[in-house]
Amino acid sequence: MSSPPSSDPNNPPRSATSEQTNFPKTQHRWWLWLLALVAAVFLIYYFFLRIPDAATKTAKNGKESTDAGSKKNRVPGPGGRPIAPVTAATARAGDISVHLDGLGSALPLNTVTVRSQIDGQLIKTFFQEGQTVKAGELLAQIDPRVPQTQLAQAEGQMARDQALLTNAKVDLDRYKLLFQQDSIARQQLDTQQALVRQYQGLAKANQALVDSAKLQLSYARVTAPISGRIGLRQIDTGNIIRASDANGLVVITQLQPISVVFTIPEDNIPTVMKRLQSGVKIPVDAYDRAQRNQLASGTLLTVDNQIDATTGTVKLKAQFPNKDYALFPNQFVNTRMLVDVRKGAVILPTAGVQRGTAGTFTYVVDANNTVSMRLIKVGQVQGEDSEILSGLQAGEVVVTDGADKLRDGGKVEIARKDGVAVKNGAPAQNRPGKRDPAA
Repeated sequence: MSSPPSSDPNNPPRSATSEQTNFPKTQHRWWLWLLALVAAVFLIYYFFLRIPDAATKTAKNGKESTDAGSKKNRVPGPGGRPIAPVTAATARAGDISVHLDGLGSALPLNTVTVRSQIDGQLIKTFFQEGQTVKAGELLAQIDPRVPQTQLAQAEGQMARDQALLTNAKVDLDRYKLLFQQDSIARQQLDTQQALVRQYQGLAKANQALVDSAKLQLSYARVTAPISGRIGLRQIDTGNIIRASDANGLVVITQLQPISVVFTIPEDNIPTVMKRLQSGVKIPVDAYDRAQRNQLASGTLLTVDNQIDATTGTVKLKAQFPNKDYALFPNQFVNTRMLVDVRKGAVILPTAGVQRGTAGTFTYVVDANNTVSMRLIKVGQVQGEDSEILSGLQAGEVVVTDGADKLRDGGKVEIARKDGVAVKNGAPAQNRPGKRDPAA
């Protein structure tokens, strides 16, 4: 039984229709938020998870198919590994040179600063800067009038004293005759003899003055004291040149031959001295700063008599003909001196020498095209060749290119051997020049 509606005007009763209307609105909004969340999860899965995963599977399938196609073209080796193509070379027996390298500089045998020996005006020069001159060749002319005047004065004084000497000799002969006739005293004869000797001394002094004046006159002609190349002129024509000038007239440097002073470590002194004392000429080559171009070839002259304690090196001096003027004074050069030639050494291209944690080794290829790692000991290195002291014999084939992909006991395919392409992949045992290491 329903209660009657309240008659209170301040608290009117709620109708059932209003309560039924609010509940559907709240329930409708909840479903909308749920649908939005589901849609967001679907989009995240589709764009960020499903598409990249499909791309990864596609790339993986493509790679597998590529690898499969590549594997079809390779002949597998032991354990399914492919055969590696390599370049090989044959170790040979031959002679290898032992060199000592050093650093040095070119020095002229002689350097002369040409100075005037008298004072005077430089009136003419007879050389060109950079010209090559010979010893005794005229270089310049100094005003000769002053030494000519001095010569004339000395010759005049000598002529006067020579006349006095001649007169004194005539009087001496007369006095000797009178003394024999007992007409004069002995003292008068002795005095005349002393006067003759006095004039003879004056004549010698005058002759010396004449010779000195002639020498001074010859100094007016400046000649080359040595053969060599002339440098830049230090004074111009018309200037007063003096014997005390520090710079002089010009500098002459002897360039043919030229010497090179270089240093080597003190540990190599016994080897050099033994060969030098045997009388054998030790060849020395000079190279440029980059040690690429050979400038000149010469021979060793001598070894210094002491070791530099600060550097532990000793100086050596070599001489070069320098016919093409390739060496210049104070030029920096790299030297290479031949001290020995080892006969019948095992020689291997340096490219075949490998280095690792186990030491120095190489990969030797046997008759079945199987490589084995072999420890070796390297001696002298000459250019692209290396001397093998132990671990390898002449005739054995080693890998020179492609060794980074090899493993001990792996199979190889030789593409080039001794610089010649191997056709049709012929096996190593069928190619000429191959020697079995076990033989």
